[in-house]
Amino acid sequence: MVRLHPDTVETVKQRADIVDVVSERVVLKKNGKDFKGLCPFHDDKSPSFTVSATKGFYYCFSCGAGGNAIKFLMELDKRSFGDVVLDLARRYQVPVQTLEPEQRQEIQRQITEREQLYEVLAVAAGFYAHALTQPVGARAMDYLLEERQLRQDTIQAFNLGYSPAGWDALYRYLVDQKRYAVSLVEKAGLIVPRKAGGGYYDRFRDRLMVPIRDPQGRTIGFGGRTLNGDEPKYLNSPETELFDKGKTLFGLDQAKTAIAKTDAAIVVEGYFDVIALHAAGIENAVAALGTALSLAQVKLLTRFTESKQIILNFDADSAGQKATERAIGEVEGLAYRGEIQLRVLNLPGGKDADEFLKTYSPDHYRTLIADAPLWLDWQLDRAIGSRDLRLADQFQAAVGDAVKLLSQLPNPATRSHYIRRCADLLGQKDSYFTLQLEQDLRSQVQGQRWHGRSAKWQRSGDSSLRESAEGQLLRIYLHRPDRRQQILAILEERELEFGLSHHRFLWRQILQLQDQWGQEATELAIELRSNPDLSHEDLAMVDRLLSLDERTLLDLDRPGLTIRAAIATLESLQCAKRCRHLLDAWLSHYLQAEVAAEALRRVFAGEPPIGSGNDKVISLRSGGGGGGGGGVAGNLALAPDPIDLERLEENLNRAYEQQQTFHDLYYQERRYLQQLQQERFTTFEDLAQNPSDGSISPLNQLF
Repeated sequence: MVRLHPDTVETVKQRADIVDVVSERVVLKKNGKDFKGLCPFHDDKSPSFTVSATKGFYYCFSCGAGGNAIKFLMELDKRSFGDVVLDLARRYQVPVQTLEPEQRQEIQRQITEREQLYEVLAVAAGFYAHALTQPVGARAMDYLLEERQLRQDTIQAFNLGYSPAGWDALYRYLVDQKRYAVSLVEKAGLIVPRKAGGGYYDRFRDRLMVPIRDPQGRTIGFGGRTLNGDEPKYLNSPETELFDKGKTLFGLDQAKTAIAKTDAAIVVEGYFDVIALHAAGIENAVAALGTALSLAQVKLLTRFTESKQIILNFDADSAGQKATERAIGEVEGLAYRGEIQLRVLNLPGGKDADEFLKTYSPDHYRTLIADAPLWLDWQLDRAIGSRDLRLADQFQAAVGDAVKLLSQLPNPATRSHYIRRCADLLGQKDSYFTLQLEQDLRSQVQGQRWHGRSAKWQRSGDSSLRESAEGQLLRIYLHRPDRRQQILAILEERELEFGLSHHRFLWRQILQLQDQWGQEATELAIELRSNPDLSHEDLAMVDRLLSLDERTLLDLDRPGLTIRAAIATLESLQCAKRCRHLLDAWLSHYLQAEVAAEALRRVFAGEPPIGSGNDKVISLRSGGGGGGGGGVAGNLALAPDPIDLERLEENLNRAYEQQQTFHDLYYQERRYLQQLQQERFTTFEDLAQNPSDGSISPLNQLF
């Protein structure tokens, strides 16, 4: 282990920017002079995690986690103090002093090599830029000026260059002339060893070169575009110690100031999209280096925009649409929770940003950016608008996709807004059908959220009940080998699983070790505590399960009653969720019946149909022609189209039947819940029928 000098540790503490460090892992929003976000140390549903830039520490008001930048990385990554301090020292360019001379030399060698890699890449960028201005680079320069229509100042701002066509032009310059070590140039990703005969050749040959820089403006890699039709069209530097394309955004070094100023970041697909936008004065654009936008890249962007607004402007072809969907899938958790404002822009005519700006003005592009729809609107338009809703299978597929998207929305008001919007899109201007669709979508979305065990259906007291019940089952499984098959059989029969993530992880570890080490409780416990996959928190939980007190001893002394109570508790939690779901569905269909009944009442009372005038309830007209006459027919003539009485009556009957069905299911589930509640508690009769068996395993004596 590295023994760091106290001066180094203190300097790292002073220089490490807590907001900079934490924002790489947590999306932070400004909150007064501090920052807030969701705590990464527990399942945080609302922002309870605060970071103070002035005081240099973080604190979670929910779980109590807190400390400085060093502790944050230690706790989150489960790394040692020395490793974290060394990484932060490299990041903030703090000279490292150690207490042992040998360690000091090795660390200094690593730091020096990293600095040399930056130097080699900077020199290579200069070599390519110089080659572009020479006769050998004339074709590449013509491509930039004529085809890409770039100005000289833009070419210089992005330090564009050209790699000569020879096999070893850069190799000879860096190794033979500049005397850089071959191994260093190879580590920089600039040369490749030959498969036969020894020696090296240049990775980039006869390509237009685009330097890739980190947010501090240091060159860390290159992108090379072919000029002669060779494949691949674009060739990037390989992953190196400096370059990780999944964590890098092209153009961020030049865009970060504009992103902060406009409070929004535009993400496009290609290098030249970024370059064209910057040349047009739209300088808050970056590119994702030919891969799907990653979560790490999004979190990097959010450090520069207070509102966390990100606009995806990928190509409108099928590949670009798939890239957009992959990017949304990567960050939709943040978008659903409102931690980022994600929008999607598809340019008209299927153009990319570079092509668009050759025809339209920058102001036209800015207008489209300002009007770009939210990602969920874009997703729903694709799910519904791209299908022929006249066909039953495509209609059902559109509904299914819409329900999947809507069921993950945590905010009830937002969810209701989008349910109505989907119903309008699916209803295709049939007002009564739209009303029915809205009710059906609402029921399906609630069902999806219920089956998905959403937090919406999790009451505050449920987690403590689950924690206790699952802990009892795990404790009996560990201490009572004779009851293991019983627990396994009941869990399978009742289709129950451990719902808390830490219990679920421990359960998998127990089953795996049991397969390896057999059924002996003592053997299993010892192996569990020596398992290297378990963190300090996991080991603490294991100790709690293995250590017995008076209460847990009683549980183990009558395992049958304890298992019954724990299983009944877990099942009652599920049953209560089903009751709440059925109650909502019952109410929903009851309201549908009320609407249908009101429509019929208006018809026979000669009142205007629902939806006429300023009434905001949807119209119940059919699609037929005009009508007239006396009596009821005369009343129907109040509307330009006749009312379909049979359809209204049919809908009324169906709504009453459905609400009766959910009524019956609710009370059936309610009776079962009462039965489970009785099983959770132990009576004197239970104790008489289940005397102590005195076979408690003395595992607590081991620890």
